[in-house]
Amino acid sequence: MTPKITTKQRLQINRQKMSEQEPLIRNANFNEVNLGLPEKVAVLEAERCLQCKDPRCVAGCPVMVNIPRFIELLSAGNLSEAAKSLLNDNALPSITGRVCPQETQCEVECIRGHKGLPVAIGYLERYVGDWARGSSEQQFLQVARPSGRKIAVVGSGPGGLTAAGELVKFGHDVTVFEALHKPGGVLVYGIPEFRLPKKIVESEVNRLVRAGVKIVCNTVIGRTYTLQELRKQFDAVFIANGAGLPVFMNVPGENFKGVYSANEYLTRVNLMAAYQFPRSDTPVLNGKRVATVGAGNVAIDSARTAKRLGAQASMIVYRRTRKEMPARAEEIHHAEEEGIQFEYLIAPVEVLGSEKKWVTGLRCVRMQLGESDASGRARPMVIPGSEFIIPCDVVVVAVGTRANPLLTATCPELKLNKWGNIVVDEKGMTSLPGVFAGGDIVRGAATVILAMGDGKCAAKSMDEYLRRLEKSSAAVA
Repeated sequence: MTPKITTKQRLQINRQKMSEQEPLIRNANFNEVNLGLPEKVAVLEAERCLQCKDPRCVAGCPVMVNIPRFIELLSAGNLSEAAKSLLNDNALPSITGRVCPQETQCEVECIRGHKGLPVAIGYLERYVGDWARGSSEQQFLQVARPSGRKIAVVGSGPGGLTAAGELVKFGHDVTVFEALHKPGGVLVYGIPEFRLPKKIVESEVNRLVRAGVKIVCNTVIGRTYTLQELRKQFDAVFIANGAGLPVFMNVPGENFKGVYSANEYLTRVNLMAAYQFPRSDTPVLNGKRVATVGAGNVAIDSARTAKRLGAQASMIVYRRTRKEMPARAEEIHHAEEEGIQFEYLIAPVEVLGSEKKWVTGLRCVRMQLGESDASGRARPMVIPGSEFIIPCDVVVVAVGTRANPLLTATCPELKLNKWGNIVVDEKGMTSLPGVFAGGDIVRGAATVILAMGDGKCAAKSMDEYLRRLEKSSAAVA
């Protein structure tokens, strides 16, 4: 029997590093950057966990994964039980282990981080999730007896998939409707292959399908079917169609050829495999000097993508400083290593173009930071007389997204806020009985894990709602 490791021994173990592709190699290919942990290294990292009596990391996780439990099982070498524990809490562990901002959620709450570095929870989640995907023991979720209730989920992104996974575990008959030709939502059209390989998404989706989730693609709710039609066919509906409508800068020249929204740019490359053109049917402009406007994860993804497509110079143009960037620290670091240029305290005021309306540059002004705005970040202010030009032939606009009105426009009784997002109560229910919503369509553009948290909470509320209906029906009968 292996002797139990002491707290003192745990504290002496340094945080383990994950191997990566070399920066000057990876910036020319679309293979995954992070290469994962070997088993011995994963177990060693798991042994760093102090198994706190009050595990704050769990409260820091939007889907409330029992982090100490799966890590303890991993440290004991019991991968099968570790996987069962993790999958019981999180339907998409191989995905969240790659793209979730653990450093601002579970890991920031880790007690070990108070004196040194926190446990690498994301790395361990990825390790266990990947092991489960490759193990025949972990093919099916534990599903309850059929409830006889039918539920429609609108959107197969992280929120919709999580809700579907939870609902099918409760025994409900779940059908997911996806507008695109592949399931996954932002996981397949928005996040690049080098951060989240599409085979990972496919594998996680397939696990849900094997558990009984039905997925219908090429179906736009608001066009193919209305929300009212779904309400007639199903006992409850969960709306998780995201916020995929791009926001632009509203500057002169933004309609020139060579200007992309980040949504279109990444969708062409990721979902439509434009990086393989002409082997794929979808082309994309391979600019020599590409300027990406914005500083979130989508902007970083776009700039790193442009570099991989052959850009001699791929630039991030941002009106604040590095300190205020909302992108994940790891993604910024990787971008810097790969040669992405960061142009801080700069704001575009015009897209310049040739006589034939092809992009030739960005007219910009320099900024200085003033008092904090509503977001808590310093407000950028124009420095008078500071105009200059950044030569470029492609501009990618990554300054945000908003709710697509396709669904909501066909259902005027659905209550919206001033931004066009669906209003829900504390249970995730909309103004329509039996219709719930979550993720970006409620929050505005946010993270994968927050959408998943909404999906998990809504699924529990929907199950409770359906069981109340069942009791009411039984009482009347």
